[in-house]
Amino acid sequence: MAEEKAGSGGRPHELLMQDRKSLSVSGVSDVDSFDDQTVVLYTDRGELTVKGTALHIDRLDVETGEVALTGNIYGLMYTDEREKAGWLGRLFR
Repeated sequence: MAEEKAGSGGRPHELLMQDRKSLSVSGVSDVDSFDDQTVVLYTDRGELTVKGTALHIDRLDVETGEVALTGNIYGLMYTDEREKAGWLGRLFR
């Protein structure tokens, strides 16, 4: 079976959400920002923004690119990697 390479890093990217209370994400290259309402992750497939309340990062493994979140998850939104702004663009969000 042929495996698709996910962007330049080649990490597979998967999401697993259970009951909108926990989320496991693989293929994460960086955590941009986080607080109890928003978590912004960089993946090889683009920027992933998780919205909710009482969000908490339970596990972060930078070597494998895995992140586990818990809380009340209300939304997931991708921004295409071509649209990622530099640090100046993030400053004026």
